[in-house]
Amino acid sequence: MNLLISGAGIAGLATALELGGRGHAVTVVEHARHLRLTGTPIDIRGDAVQAAARMGLLTRIRAHRVDMSERTRFVDSEGEPVAPLPPAEFNDSADDVELLRADLVRILADALPDTVTVRFGDAVEALDDDGAGVGVRFASGRTGRYDVVIGADGQHSGVRGLVFGPEPEYTRHLGVYFALADFPGGTGPAGVIHNVPGRMAGLFRYGGKAVAVLQFRSPQTDHDDRDPDVQKKLLAEAFADQRSWRIPELLDAALADPDLYFTSASQIHLPAWHRGRVVLVGDAGYCPAYLSGRGTSLALTGAWRLAEELDGAGAAEPHHPESPQLPALTAAFARYEARHRPHVDAAQARAHLGRERILPPTWAAIAARDEALRTAAGKGA
Repeated sequence: MNLLISGAGIAGLATALELGGRGHAVTVVEHARHLRLTGTPIDIRGDAVQAAARMGLLTRIRAHRVDMSERTRFVDSEGEPVAPLPPAEFNDSADDVELLRADLVRILADALPDTVTVRFGDAVEALDDDGAGVGVRFASGRTGRYDVVIGADGQHSGVRGLVFGPEPEYTRHLGVYFALADFPGGTGPAGVIHNVPGRMAGLFRYGGKAVAVLQFRSPQTDHDDRDPDVQKKLLAEAFADQRSWRIPELLDAALADPDLYFTSASQIHLPAWHRGRVVLVGDAGYCPAYLSGRGTSLALTGAWRLAEELDGAGAAEPHHPESPQLPALTAAFARYEARHRPHVDAAQARAHLGRERILPPTWAAIAARDEALRTAAGKGA
């Protein structure tokens, strides 16, 4: 098949690796000019460990393992530890792996076969699915025709918007916003988290640099929270009255960072992840929100399951070797969804637990969280 993947994040690269490795011609388009390597450490858990092994990547992934939990602590206003971050609360087994997002992106990109072409600085602008194939017009002015188009372009997927409609129809805001920024010259203990009611400030050091993390509870705003100026205004307002611990300097760093990463904790809920010859994978189809700790795992396992089912669709139509017919593709997409949706549902349910752990809404809830973590750590000692 001749396949187009929109997005060169973890979901897009993993899908390209799986499908390209099965002999399909894959084009990946990414609107950014390069791979995005920023971000906090991510986790590969449960079935995703098996998926990474089947992709032939597990040895390389384990070689880049980090363990943030062993040195991450909740601290009080003076920076004194008050509770440990539970090391295995969200893990499925001891085989789970934590590593830097940049390392996983590089591992996936380096493993792409010659059947995959990645084109940066371009994006899908229009789609015309006539049942026999999909005509695509790109922002660059290029055009192309593909057997299948795969939207792997994240929570704010452009492909999803073109095919399934406006994002608000499928978004569930979890009442939290997240910001990540460089913290030049960051000193002191790395891996520390401080809470005030409904807010969190953290300082982490990994990948040779320090980063500031700020999170806060908030209803979804009426503004375009993808506008950088709006993002910084929301962040400044959320922490304006907070002088506890190192919040002022972390906030200043975030407001000064021209590459501030800012997003809402939101989930995508779709009744189906496919329509015609277009299918979604990763956050584009079923974002669980970062609070779940499962986004990367769902991206890897989704890529694996989708590739298996698409490959089977080609085999199911031997009298049409040049392109699987729509009924075979529809059946393949349905099988992918049936296999993968139970894992998505479970991950999305976990996000609420993550919110209560990281962002307790009151001083009493913060104290109760800390006491529960100290008690659990004492029992495990």
